[in-house]
Amino acid sequence: MTFARSALAALLLLALAACAYMAPIQAPSTYYVVRHLHTPEGAADPDLTEEGQRHAQLLADWFEGQEAPATIFVSTTRRAQQTAAPLAAKLGITPRLYDPRDTPGLIAEVMKEPPPVLIVGHSNTVPEIVAALGGERPGPLVHEDFGDVWKISGSRRTTTRSKLGTP
Repeated sequence: MTFARSALAALLLLALAACAYMAPIQAPSTYYVVRHLHTPEGAADPDLTEEGQRHAQLLADWFEGQEAPATIFVSTTRRAQQTAAPLAAKLGITPRLYDPRDTPGLIAEVMKEPPPVLIVGHSNTVPEIVAALGGERPGPLVHEDFGDVWKISGSRRTTTRSKLGTP
């Protein structure tokens, strides 16, 4: 009888130890990814066009029906910073800069932040960013692809794509 109790106690201790090393269950995170808004084609680091500036305000308004980001990441380019500026001002957030050539570094920093998080990327980085966050990788983007917002959320990492300025 003593051996059986000792064995049972040992098993219980092992089970408790195993539970202590399990990662805590976390609520699903929400991430938003948007490509910078409208720019003239061919310029190295252009400002947003008037249409881009209008859509940047639409982005700020779009979040009125969504859970607003707690953190905003923008690349070091003017166009990305100008895309997030109206929303950042509305929320009182100072956007964090990232190097657009270092997507793994960006994702590592994003994972340290409390969700939801907004990332303003580029045509050549948005598909990789969405996929790295667990979303369905979008197809390649071309210059004219402005105004899409990808929302990656839920435990199954559902990806929804919205167009600014459309219901």
